[in-house]
Amino acid sequence: MKFSQRIQNIKPSMTLAITAKAKAMSAQGDNVIGFGAGEPDFGTPENIKQAAIDAINNNETYYTPVGGTDKLKDAILEKFKRDNGLAYSREQIIVSCGAKHSFYNLAMVLWDKGDEVIVPAPYWVSYPEMVTVADATPVIVQTDQENDFKLTPEQLQAAITPQSRAVVINSPSNPTGSAYTRAELEALAEVALKNKLMVVSDEIYEKIVFDGFEHVSIASFSEEMRKNTVVINGASKCFAMTGWRIGYLAAEADIVKAVNKIQGQSTSNPTSIAQAACVEALTGAKTETAIASMVDAFTQRRNVLMDRYAAIDGVKCYKPVGSFYSFPDFSAYYGRTYKGKTLNGSLDIADFLLEEAKVAVVPGIAFGADANQRLSFATSLQNIEEGLDRIQKALGLL
Repeated sequence: MKFSQRIQNIKPSMTLAITAKAKAMSAQGDNVIGFGAGEPDFGTPENIKQAAIDAINNNETYYTPVGGTDKLKDAILEKFKRDNGLAYSREQIIVSCGAKHSFYNLAMVLWDKGDEVIVPAPYWVSYPEMVTVADATPVIVQTDQENDFKLTPEQLQAAITPQSRAVVINSPSNPTGSAYTRAELEALAEVALKNKLMVVSDEIYEKIVFDGFEHVSIASFSEEMRKNTVVINGASKCFAMTGWRIGYLAAEADIVKAVNKIQGQSTSNPTSIAQAACVEALTGAKTETAIASMVDAFTQRRNVLMDRYAAIDGVKCYKPVGSFYSFPDFSAYYGRTYKGKTLNGSLDIADFLLEEAKVAVVPGIAFGADANQRLSFATSLQNIEEGLDRIQKALGLL
């Protein structure tokens, strides 16, 4: 069988082997504690579920317009105005099957071979691969923990070439939990505008923030910046709706029209029932209470995790201000040997922790940062305490 060059260019997930191994161990009866979850461990709020039930009972089960119902688009417009100070029209909004789908569609309509897209690392695993699928080139710019894993204006300027088309900003971030302040975003916006560089702003974790941090959309700084930015968001993370598959983007009408065209020839509309549920998620009075409760729980778990990391020799971790991920640095243990095997990177550490501690983590190399591991705190305090006990004991053997 001959496969396309496109699929051959995509790298397989480096985490699949460990994920498969963890599942196999659990199936065999091992008590594996998993820190890999990329979704809230809370149920979708009741008012949102009821809206979906009502939609089914009202026979809202047919095709909708490709880019989403007017009702949902209006709810999204209201959300942007209320939460972000952004004014769009219906023609500037398109709803897709998740925020990942929104990014994928955008890549398909904007970038070609020879184009470059700047992606700060650590990055969400799919950004570089989706750029690659579009035949464009991801330009990885490494950030570091000393600067809270944030891209600086100087780094952005240095990465720009005549082939640069866009920069991806994910705030709050998966995998680090870092987030940009207003002043930091304003400085990046200035560089982007000066160089006619589009900003793709992934704001999927915007409501999961801690310690009074204020999420700001880079698109809100000026009309010029709004036109120069594509904002991507969705229902998955903040509303605990990962399986409902609703994402959306806001951009200039010509971009949205092109995305609608490619979506019309691929998936067509997102699920009608999920769209009805998302209207309630964005407008329902009870939704904010549910989010606040979830964020309170995440805050408590984050604090416990940070205390536990501080008690482990050699482990350093940035304190997340958003999302539900921590990204500790385990590189102090690189070069050490256990049972005849030398641990030389994040894949080795992840495998060691799975084998020795029965703890599943995601190796940082998958996110472009081989010194780290990603541990989600979308799990119970009991699992966090027990899992960190196991990790600390295992590292003590090295």
